[in-house]
Amino acid sequence: MASEQKPELFELNNGSMQVKITNYGATIVSLSVPDKDGNLADVVLGCDSLEPYLKGAVPFFGCIVGRVANRIKDGKFTLDGIEYQLPINKPPNSLHGGHEGFDKKIWEMVERIEGKIPSITFKYHSHDGEEGYPGDVTVTATYTLTSSTTMRLDMEALPENKPTPINLAQHTYWNLAGHSSGTILDHSIQIWASHITPVDQNTVPTGEIMPVKGTPFDFTTEKKIGSSIHEVGLGYDHNYVLDCGEEKEGLKHAARLKDPSSSRVLNLWTTAPGVQFYTANYVNGVSGKDGAVYGKHSGLCLETQGFPNAINEPKFPSIVVRPGEKYRHTMLFEFSVVE
Repeated sequence: MASEQKPELFELNNGSMQVKITNYGATIVSLSVPDKDGNLADVVLGCDSLEPYLKGAVPFFGCIVGRVANRIKDGKFTLDGIEYQLPINKPPNSLHGGHEGFDKKIWEMVERIEGKIPSITFKYHSHDGEEGYPGDVTVTATYTLTSSTTMRLDMEALPENKPTPINLAQHTYWNLAGHSSGTILDHSIQIWASHITPVDQNTVPTGEIMPVKGTPFDFTTEKKIGSSIHEVGLGYDHNYVLDCGEEKEGLKHAARLKDPSSSRVLNLWTTAPGVQFYTANYVNGVSGKDGAVYGKHSGLCLETQGFPNAINEPKFPSIVVRPGEKYRHTMLFEFSVVE
């Protein structure tokens, strides 16, 4: 089955936006949307060919990470009295599912719909014991262009025979001025979160829920990303607690990102309780599309998610999914231009 799969590139196009996605990691390789003058630009960091992805030469560009996104402290957790040890691939923790998470797997393309509302569905079967996690899990991810400049991602996972933590995240790096335009420090962002989960020196949440008011983490009103980034060490890499956004169709407003040069706007909506706001602090000299070289802060991630290390923090919303239950996570990416 899976051994016969090979990495391929697929395109979704509705005439006004164009998205290229590979079944390797269900990864967004490019996404082009118009600016205020109608000019298309590719607003995601990525590579011209699939080779760098397959070689692990890109830091989670565009992929879906799992079985559990973000960090698990010391790579350990106990579930129903059984202790599990995961690979320590980001010492001293386990990150984004281990050495070979879902981002490094070839998913099966199971459905493709063309036309005015094009979509593509990928499926992956994660086996019991894979990267140390319990039980077999079937995962699907469907990307749909729901309107002229809106993309929806529906992620689902079904544990088949054992309870397991599941926390999938979409790890695209955005730069609304264009992928090769430099840093995102001039972008402004609003995040509908009045709290974050502060972290220790190894970027693992301490377990507390901290108000952002009066701190450099406060994006409850629109603010330039570069304005206080120097006050937070290398940059932002924090889980925001989505607790104050409006809702529509069961989705919470997570963030609104704006680029002043192109007037492009991204509104992000999600069903998840948190979003990791990450300003590409560790990206350094990565060779990208069209000869671009991506450096620090050349993009940003808005990874909606369950809280990092939730499996070890009883106060955080649970990420445990049991057989008979279904994990669901929807994200809506609405692109527009400032009038």
